[in-house]
Amino acid sequence: MEEQGGGGEEHGVLLYYRYVTIPDVPSMALFFRANCESLGLLGRVRISPSGVNVTVGGKMTSLKQHIAAVESYSLFEGTDFKLASCRRPSDDRVATECGFTTLSVRVVKELVTLCSHPLPRPLSISNAGEHLSAAEFHSVIQNAGTKDSKFYKGHVLLDARNIYETRIGKFQAAEVDTLDPGIRQYSDLPAWIDAHSDKLQGNCILMYCTGGIRCEMASAYLKTKGSGFENVYQLSGGIQRYLEQFPDGGFFKGKNFVFDHRISVGSSDTDVIGSCLLCGALFDDYSSRHRCHLCRMLVLVCENCQKNGSAIYICELCQTSRKGNVSTCLQENTTLLMESMPEELQEMKPESATFCGLTKYLPEPSGLCGESLDSMARQKLRILCLHGFRQNASGFKGRLGSFMKKLKHLAEFVFVDAPHGLPFIVQPHPTQLNGEGAQFPAENGAAASSSSPLAYSFQSTASRRYAWLVTKKQENLTSTEWEVANEPFDPSQYQKQTEGWEKSYNFLKKTFSQMGPFDGVMGFSQGASMAATLCARRAHDVDIDFKFAILCSGFCTPAFVFKGLIECPSLHIFGGTVSKDKQISRDASFKLANLFNPACTVVLEHNSGHIVPTEAAYISQIKNFLQRFQ
Repeated sequence: MEEQGGGGEEHGVLLYYRYVTIPDVPSMALFFRANCESLGLLGRVRISPSGVNVTVGGKMTSLKQHIAAVESYSLFEGTDFKLASCRRPSDDRVATECGFTTLSVRVVKELVTLCSHPLPRPLSISNAGEHLSAAEFHSVIQNAGTKDSKFYKGHVLLDARNIYETRIGKFQAAEVDTLDPGIRQYSDLPAWIDAHSDKLQGNCILMYCTGGIRCEMASAYLKTKGSGFENVYQLSGGIQRYLEQFPDGGFFKGKNFVFDHRISVGSSDTDVIGSCLLCGALFDDYSSRHRCHLCRMLVLVCENCQKNGSAIYICELCQTSRKGNVSTCLQENTTLLMESMPEELQEMKPESATFCGLTKYLPEPSGLCGESLDSMARQKLRILCLHGFRQNASGFKGRLGSFMKKLKHLAEFVFVDAPHGLPFIVQPHPTQLNGEGAQFPAENGAAASSSSPLAYSFQSTASRRYAWLVTKKQENLTSTEWEVANEPFDPSQYQKQTEGWEKSYNFLKKTFSQMGPFDGVMGFSQGASMAATLCARRAHDVDIDFKFAILCSGFCTPAFVFKGLIECPSLHIFGGTVSKDKQISRDASFKLANLFNPACTVVLEHNSGHIVPTEAAYISQIKNFLQRFQ
């Protein structure tokens, strides 16, 4: 893979980061570019107003000169420079993928992006978990379960890395549970933490990552979750410093994945914990650079399986993206791929094919199904949509037409009618009333007279209207007749709709069972109120399982008692202070948003009426929210 540099001069890789306020970001960027170019260093430099994150490679003498130049700035006093000697890369393909054939100096907003959407409250590095040296980290793990650990419910190790990293190496100890989130990207970590907070709360949480930077903000995020999340610690210098302190690996088993041409770094312990995607044999070498053809994530394919020829590989996350329903994914994607194969291969159609097994029969998709494969790179989110009061599934779907079109590559929306049927209401104009009765719309759109409004049955062109919550009078109503409204429209009527929650809840449990699984729930107005109760109940009911909620023009329903903060990632969309929403006030929607844990809550205010906004600025933010759950 690698060869010694020219003239036998030693080469190396340097990693470091520093969270510190940079007073003049452009000038700092110029310094790094000039210094690295003059020393012949290649790699990545990221600079933000809050600090720097650097991974560069080159001659060891040049790297040491770079360190001296950076240390001349008082801003970088105390920086942990992780310098490791290595051979110069001989595989240009690997070096190119890792960014070690050029120098990239970029100014960014964040050194690492913890969330793909803005958090309601910015995280502060000052609130990060306490740093433990490699020796201290090792000692805490070693003493877990002893009398010295009586102050905690227990100890847990939390891996802040991505699944392709944790496949080949992780901490393992008899007395400590290792929590591997199994995430595709770092920005998925907050959602995993929100969904598994019960496994973390009350424990001594020991976080670790490759070099330490990802634990900084992730540990700060953990500590925002309040009671039970006070004891959060992070491995200073990451796995790299730990392996330097414990060359035999200590409690770390396998290899440390690194983001440079070395690919991974191991200890003197040669045990392999990774396994081949296809045959399951022990294997941990990513040098072949095989990737999932859906999400492009690295996958492990052993040498024996590689000998079968080029193939299409599907990673474990894409296989299980529909919550374990592999056969459904297999059927959908196999059909696409089979149709693109030569006829002689199509005829083979091995009966025992699974995603992994099928790959042996499929050619590299060079030019085939390019657009389709790209659109499949991430499975669409399935979102259950709950309409508002006196609406129905069909009407709500029509109203969301533009909204759905703009999100068609991200999500598919499923609509259902609420279980409480409502009578048809006509609001007569004063000129329509006479001594004998009122006028009602006829099937052909003309007016039809009747001596009594109740004598007019609804026409076939009229669609039933439904509700999730009703008044006591409406709860057991089964009539499909027209009624004349006996009073003007009351915008505060939702406060009187306190009945029928249990019937609606049981209906939705059945919906999840028969039409699920769903990744999220979206509700509008009364539907948002009902969706909020699902968020509150999902931690206590295995039949209600979803990842997030989108609540539009929502409010707190009097029909349900909310206790404590709701631990569910949520996006709240409602009219702001200059909104034209005359039905649900901003204060009512804001009150609902405040029932959710602010650490995983996003609020999006708009200037329109009682609608779901579709302007580009709002859609962009909605996309950012949804993408974290893919």
